[in-house]
Amino acid sequence: MISLCRVQQLPEALPGRWLLVDRLWPRGFSREQLQVLQWVPGLAPSHALRRAFHQDDDFAAFRLAYRCELAAQPGLWWGLLDSAERGELTLCSAVRDLPRSHVGVLADWLDEALERRGPPSSSVCYSGLPPE
Repeated sequence: MISLCRVQQLPEALPGRWLLVDRLWPRGFSREQLQVLQWVPGLAPSHALRRAFHQDDDFAAFRLAYRCELAAQPGLWWGLLDSAERGELTLCSAVRDLPRSHVGVLADWLDEALERRGPPSSSVCYSGLPPE
């Protein structure tokens, strides 16, 4: 399970892995105040996509475009799957509406990647084939 959190509401104790996934540093916070977070600006949408979303407010189009950006850069998010699988991953942002933002889309993307990854499969069954 992947948790979401606003940087304005960080709890005292931060168990697990906490990532700040904003492209820009949150206003009003010093680096020392948020030093417990690992800042990964590359996981946020590109500047062009972010600006387009703020102008159009078309969440469906934004979601699709951001998922395309994520698909093109698996090296940015693939390493997060182990933490997510253990339920130790929290994505943080300064946005007000986390589910209807890049944070919610990223969490859904990672959940889907975990499902696709799934448990290791067994070997192929050859029981119906004639012996060699």
